[in-house]
Amino acid sequence: MAEPSEPGDLAAAAPVLAVVGRPNVGKSTLVNRILGSRQAVVEDTPGVTRDRVSYDATWRGRAFTMVDTGGWEPTTEGTPSLAAKVAAQARVAVEAADAVLFVVDAVVGVTDADAAVAAVLRRSGKPVVVAANKVDDAPGEPAIHALWSLGLGEPVPVSALHGRGSGDLLDAVLGALPAAPAEPDGAVTGPRRIALVGRPNVGKSSLLNKLAGTERVLVDPVAGTTRDPVDEVVELGGKAWRFVDTAGIRRRVHQSQGADFFASLRTERALERAEVAVVIVDASAPLAEQDLRIISTVIEGGRALVIAYNKWDLVDDYRRDSLDREIDRQLYNAQWAPRVNISARTGWHVDRLVPALELALHSWETRVPTGRLNTWLTALVAATPPPVRGGRQPKIMFATQAGTRPPHFVLFTSGFLQAGYRRFIERKLREEFGFAGTPVHISMRLRDRNAIPRRPPGRRTR
Repeated sequence: MAEPSEPGDLAAAAPVLAVVGRPNVGKSTLVNRILGSRQAVVEDTPGVTRDRVSYDATWRGRAFTMVDTGGWEPTTEGTPSLAAKVAAQARVAVEAADAVLFVVDAVVGVTDADAAVAAVLRRSGKPVVVAANKVDDAPGEPAIHALWSLGLGEPVPVSALHGRGSGDLLDAVLGALPAAPAEPDGAVTGPRRIALVGRPNVGKSSLLNKLAGTERVLVDPVAGTTRDPVDEVVELGGKAWRFVDTAGIRRRVHQSQGADFFASLRTERALERAEVAVVIVDASAPLAEQDLRIISTVIEGGRALVIAYNKWDLVDDYRRDSLDREIDRQLYNAQWAPRVNISARTGWHVDRLVPALELALHSWETRVPTGRLNTWLTALVAATPPPVRGGRQPKIMFATQAGTRPPHFVLFTSGFLQAGYRRFIERKLREEFGFAGTPVHISMRLRDRNAIPRRPPGRRTR
């Protein structure tokens, strides 16, 4: 199978292949088969994929980018429905692609929708490879002859579910794609990766569209429109940033079903690959438990953090006062995160995201010299020694920064430091060295193993 790679590594040089077809013909299943892993959300119902989603892959040493699209039904175009928006995204993918992989259900044969899509593809002038899907065995191959009527050349039989014929299909795809241009010499650094996360329907897709200046992602009043992570390189403040719109994180991943379950897993994976997470909160509504859980997930994952309070155009003076109180009371574990008040609908103050992102990234990658760190720590401990525990006062011999992204400090001690004192050190670290927008991890190395607190003796139970 084609070898998947990190998004954005090949996109600048690789030719683009748009994967199109009517709903439920197996486009995303075929994409997963080509990638060799389950990256696209798949479910046995039509209409699971909605946006156009890019995946980078290689076959026989050649790189190309696949763009998976939602089910294309030309008869819905021109209407205000969600299906029409999906069709519009598919048409945009074809216009931007170097070649097209047209997936057709060989068992069903040519439908009116297939014929309409084929007519659009013929007029586009793009090279087209017809994938006759669901040909699971040799007796099913005669059914592909009817697909010649599409007027797009010889259909290639394939089984996306079982992998039969996928190698021949990829060979045909490489024949239709132009050769990738040579990459320039020297190291190429890609744009910083920013994940847009939050509850469903807080405005993540609207924000990405506003940043991109185009209808890059589907927006609909129905919560949960986005299912696959959708990335877009956007130039802001003279820099290129790779923003990734993700599916809304619901209360419990294990309670989700079907496409929503896999969409949640894709969101978690996108967050792991990101450098900064922009957690989008609906400022017009009270902070929900799920908002706090998402912020905690970002902190525990060690990502830099920016909190964007969206829908600020709907916030009155009373709500602003109550929001400040909610932030002070509920976001005590993320007081260090930069806060940006925006309106994704109008574009108000979205430009303020750039300074907040740059600050968070700088803090995330900051390293404090060991000498400066220990000079500061010695003065701190002398002014406020660790509390006595069990008749002993633990001593901090020295400290070092073990890593960055996020900053991780190790304290070498003679005894166990209570959690409250470690939080005190973290707070003072931030006051002295900054670290706005990044979690800070503090761990201990104990010289005396017996200093580790043990459970107090009690009655043994059978």
